[in-house]
Order: sequence, then C-alpha cells, then structure tokens
Amino acid sequence: MTARHHFAAGMSVGLFGGSFDPPHAGHRLVSLTALKALQLDRIWWLVSPQNPLKKHPPRNSAARVATCRALAGHPKIFVSDEETRLGTQYAIDTVRRLKAANPGVRFIWLMGADNLAGLHKWKFWDELMSEIPVAIYPRPGSTLQAGISPAAMRFAPWRKPANAAASFRFARAPAWIMLDGVLSGLSSSALRHHRGKYGN
Repeated sequence: MTARHHFAAGMSVGLFGGSFDPPHAGHRLVSLTALKALQLDRIWWLVSPQNPLKKHPPRNSAARVATCRALAGHPKIFVSDEETRLGTQYAIDTVRRLKAANPGVRFIWLMGADNLAGLHKWKFWDELMSEIPVAIYPRPGSTLQAGISPAAMRFAPWRKPANAAASFRFARAPAWIMLDGVLSGLSSSALRHHRGKYGN
C-alpha cells in the first residue's frame, strides 16, 4: 500500500528518510527550509523501520511515527511508515516504488551533509543519485567533508549552485544541490545518549 492519494501529478515533494529516533527540532528546521527554498508542495517524512548502518535497533515504528507527527505540526509535512508498508530496505528501492506509485509527482531526496559525507557506504548509493535529485542541508562539522566525499566527487559535474534552489524541483537526476540554511547541532544519536545517560 502506498500513499499515492496524498499527492497529485505536478506536485513537488521532498522525501526525508530516516529512523527519526528520536525526531527533533533539527528535522523540522530542515523541512521548513527545504519547503521554502525548493518551493515544494509537501515534505514526506519516511520513518524507516531500521538503518542498516546503525548497530542499535530503533524504537517501535508506531511510536516514532506518532512522535514525528506531533513534532512536525505543519500542514505540508506528511509523516508515515511507508517503508515498513512497502517492505523496502534500501533507499533506492523506496524511491523507485514511490515514483512508480505516484506518476507525475516530482520527488527530491533530502538529507543532511553528514549523510552525504557517508553516502558511499549506502547500498546502491550511486543508483540513488542517478534516480532522484538530491538536496543537501548543511550540518556543523560535516558540510566541508561532504563537499569532498566520494559521492560529491563522483557526481561533481551534476552539482547545482545554491542560488538555483527555486528551480531545482524541475531538475532531472543526476542532480544535487547544497542548500543554504541555519546550522543546527541537534542529532538523534546525541539525544539518545542523553536519554540513556539520564534515564529519560
């Protein structure tokens, strides 16, 4: 089952995938910035059942979706556990299924600069970059590293300047852009550590 009924042909939708364990204000900041800068119609938070690169299992998916919905609090931010419903494990598979189920919708993959820095560790990362335009949000300590990462170097010819953000929704993959935005030091891993340390 897919959420095709939420999006109409011609819409531009940002796909923001992650474990969101826990979600935090930084996720909302990225979403609101991307909505405005990229002139998107919707942001779709894809709450993943797991992250193959992380050793610890995330909390219950339903609990994370509920927390995300409470935090998002915006009519243009849609939250779902679509990857659980689809049974997909890798981002490339999710993207292909959503594109097939939502013809005419322009999708953009959203990620933080820390994810771009380590994107070459993802399964089929080069196929993902070739399948969908990617918008990168700057992160403290990661933005410079992201710019010289294997993924950035491999796809350097297809990088768009930050001032092209307003028209990026019409770009065809491969295409990627580093957005301008307020830096947030919040991270889910740090919040998990804090929660564990103080029993919250």
